[in-house]
Amino acid sequence: MTRKSPAQTSADAAAITRASRIVTAQITAVAALIVALVVVVSVIYVVRQSAPRERLEKPPPGQTRIYVDAQTVLAALVIVGVGAIILASLLSWLIARRAVRPLGDALRMQRTFVADASHELRTPLTVISARVEVLKQDLDAGEDPGENLDELRADVAALGDVITDLLLASSPREDTAEPYAVADVIEPAVDDLRLLGTPRGIRLNVTIEPGISTRVPPATLRRSIVALVDNAIAHSPDGSSVEVSAVTAARGRFALAVTDHGPGLQGIDRYRVFERFAHSDAGSTREGFGLGLALVRDLADRNGGRIEVTDTSSSGTTFTLTLPTG
Repeated sequence: MTRKSPAQTSADAAAITRASRIVTAQITAVAALIVALVVVVSVIYVVRQSAPRERLEKPPPGQTRIYVDAQTVLAALVIVGVGAIILASLLSWLIARRAVRPLGDALRMQRTFVADASHELRTPLTVISARVEVLKQDLDAGEDPGENLDELRADVAALGDVITDLLLASSPREDTAEPYAVADVIEPAVDDLRLLGTPRGIRLNVTIEPGISTRVPPATLRRSIVALVDNAIAHSPDGSSVEVSAVTAARGRFALAVTDHGPGLQGIDRYRVFERFAHSDAGSTREGFGLGLALVRDLADRNGGRIEVTDTSSSGTTFTLTLPTG
């Protein structure tokens, strides 16, 4: 389930309520004007007919005439008019709520996209920044920057793929034309993330079973790997390692496991870590999980897979992403 921060939820609710009130006030004003006009016309007519000639004449034999008091009719008209205005106001409120609901959904989608894009672009930009720093060191040392330039170009291309995948995230999933080897995506993604682990002495070890292929869009798989490995690095102690493995699973699927050697999940249920803005209890080593794992869950759901915590203890945590093979 998608969750927003309390501040965002309150702001959205206030905006929707304010819009509903404005629409309700406008519809009620128009309805009141129409009802008032009808009542005024009716009152004028009743007043003019309050002393008809027929009342002064004796009714013919066999006929009975009923006369209604004008004041009673006027009172009834006023009551009916007020009731109509109140009813119009209530109906206007219900109609307005339904009318502005799509606006609330659009606002929520906009906030979600901005938050997702901000999170998804953070790690690739950090990798590019680290790559530029390595390139600068090569240039200062008089070394050939060709290899790092090629890697930097590949990082920029991967960033473009992430942006494209974000834009297509709301569209129905479409399989790629041809299956591809998952190793072709996993290994380059992990290699880029080594730049983030090296300053802290964190090693990234990759093991991939040969022959695994999939039709999941490459950019989607890369986004999932980056989010999981980045999360593992963030919660790993200095000098430790992160294990990334891909093996064949049952029912035409493969399992991508990412294991860190941190303190494990503390103060939060293993199922809640995939909720947006989920936080552990105060004092926990893992203070927050933000959007990364929630995005992985969304990507897995969109492509017929699943993400779960398969192991957690004081020795570390393993997240396993299961996706269809191709």
